[in-house]
Amino acid sequence: MRVAEHEPEFRFRLRVYYEDTDCMGVVYHANYLRFFERARTEALAESGASVVKWAERGVMFPVYSIQATFRAPAHLGDDLVVVSRMCPTSPFRVTFDQRVEHAETGKLLVKAQIEIVCCDLEGKLQRMPDLGL
Repeated sequence: MRVAEHEPEFRFRLRVYYEDTDCMGVVYHANYLRFFERARTEALAESGASVVKWAERGVMFPVYSIQATFRAPAHLGDDLVVVSRMCPTSPFRVTFDQRVEHAETGKLLVKAQIEIVCCDLEGKLQRMPDLGL
């Protein structure tokens, strides 16, 4: 399911560090998942409910599925922006359309659809609360 274009965007800036790259100075593909995770975590925090606060309430949001397309590489020292849009897709699941762009040029580097579900701390499926995003 494609997230509607009218959903609000959350923008998270980051810089590529040495630890993010492979031996050629290119961002290692798995690290984009970390960038996406950081953006989702910061979006929740900005809405007033950090993942720590949700955990204290007995709620967690594990990843259910990921589909990613790698269009162009990011390099050591690049400034990036992760753009995220969220759309509820069921009473238990939310889809994030996320993309990584070069901050200066806006060039699309990676795009992904990441579905998260809502569970209690034992892993039992729960209805998705209002995340305020």
